Amino acid sequence: MIRKLNSADHHVVFSFLRQEPSLNLFIIGDIEAFGYEQEFQELWGDFDENGKLRAVLLRFYDSYIPYASGEFDIEGFAKIMRHAAQPVRLSGKTELVAKFEPLLSLGKKRVTYFCECNEITFPGAENRYEIKQATIDDVDRILELRNRIAEFSVSPSSRDMLVKSLETNTGRVYYIEEAGRMVSSVATTAENTLSAMVVGVCTDPNYRQKGYASEIMKRVIEDYVRAGKTLCLFYDNPNAGRIYKRLGFYDIGMWTMYG
Repeated sequence: MIRKLNSADHHVVFSFLRQEPSLNLFIIGDIEAFGYEQEFQELWGDFDENGKLRAVLLRFYDSYIPYASGEFDIEGFAKIMRHAAQPVRLSGKTELVAKFEPLLSLGKKRVTYFCECNEITFPGAENRYEIKQATIDDVDRILELRNRIAEFSVSPSSRDMLVKSLETNTGRVYYIEEAGRMVSSVATTAENTLSAMVVGVCTDPNYRQKGYASEIMKRVIEDYVRAGKTLCLFYDNPNAGRIYKRLGFYDIGMWTMYG
């Protein structure tokens, strides 16, 4: 049976999602930040004949993330998503998302590795560079750095999303500057009581090969691990993957995004 979830279900939902806290980072973070009663966010649960929760579906604005640990009503969740704008923006564990592919009209597909880090495996930082943590006042400088990098796509909503992340403490940005100019940064998003997602790892092309991003990543890992939180990230570039693994990240699965 599928029904809408509400705050009365929270304990059951949270216990269920904690089976794979890293893979459920976005669902957990959105529940903690916005609860169950928002216009832009809805959650559904699929319960078996004994009333045990076996799957969850999150809608956050126009994006959907399902999670299940075993068998569930795939067609029931697909029916909910068919009411959304087409094609459906869907993401989740690759093997789970694949179940919906024959049932939905989906957009462009991207498959990435999903990895996590929950311990400090490198020697203490040498403090070779001064690493600062950004505030709201640094938002335009962060976006200006990202605009200088061809691999980055800065959308019209990027500023609002970054401001919201910093204001709600659901994300952080760490950076290095030279001569007062931001030249390298690493950001996190979807931070919750258990974990956070690393995003926005970037260095100005004129300041690469100095190890800036790796040094910032070490600081980020230290701060989060010491706070008892797991860091997660996506990567699809094997060279980037090797760098992350040297810092203590390891693969836990694949993640598919349609959008």
